[in-house]
Amino acid sequence: MLPRPARRPVNVPLLLAVVLLGTLTAMALVPDAFTDADPRDCSLADSLRPPSREHPFGFDLFGCDYAARTVHGTRTSLLLAAAVVAGTALLALVVGTLAGYAGGVVDALVSRVTDVWSGIPIVLGGLVLLSVTQERGLVQVVVVLTVFSWPPMVRVMRAATQRTKELDFVTAARALGVGRLRLVRRHVLPSALRPLAVFASGYAGVLISTEAILTFAGVGLQRPAQSWGIQLQQAQERVLQAPHLLVFPGLFLVAAVLGCVLLGEGLRARSPGRR
Repeated sequence: MLPRPARRPVNVPLLLAVVLLGTLTAMALVPDAFTDADPRDCSLADSLRPPSREHPFGFDLFGCDYAARTVHGTRTSLLLAAAVVAGTALLALVVGTLAGYAGGVVDALVSRVTDVWSGIPIVLGGLVLLSVTQERGLVQVVVVLTVFSWPPMVRVMRAATQRTKELDFVTAARALGVGRLRLVRRHVLPSALRPLAVFASGYAGVLISTEAILTFAGVGLQRPAQSWGIQLQQAQERVLQAPHLLVFPGLFLVAAVLGCVLLGEGLRARSPGRR
């Protein structure tokens, strides 16, 4: 009898990431399936009421149902992270691939610019730019975070391209006379994109927490936008009086960041060459 093929171990990080991020994504897409309360239906008579059976998250300072605000804030936080990751990944795809494949002067120029730009922390850069921005909506915050968060993505894509172009199948395709554009599109990119996808998954958690930090500091998103960062900002002056204002958005923020980190770990474990 032929031996049975070895069963692949369960990818626990990926499984947990799917559960966490799947639940949060469902909240972002259909928040009414998780709460029937309107986050804009507020009454000052309910201000700072603690959690109860009917309202498990309690109420905020303005008498708004806190569970509804937390659930509806999921969309903004996830959408912001997805938009910044998409923008930086597109930039990394173009600049990182060009630098990694071309080498020489192009690679040296991209490397030096990346090194200089990466010396500016995302939070510091965001504080400077957003503090002088009159309107701080989702678009403005996405643009500012994209401006300061692209260097790590470009580095990952550049290094992946450099490794991939030296592989045997790429060398063979080059020897057969395959054109540069087709060589990059058909042979280099499919392999080089895997490390970028792994890094981007975990990096999304950094961006979610960065938005919360900037908003907590008073230079991020502004009302009427709804996000966990705005909830944390409003909770800082009432945390002793109503600790639930800090606990629930904080737990959602931790769950989102943890889900992104676990997704990156799970994808890394599924990468070729890992067992």
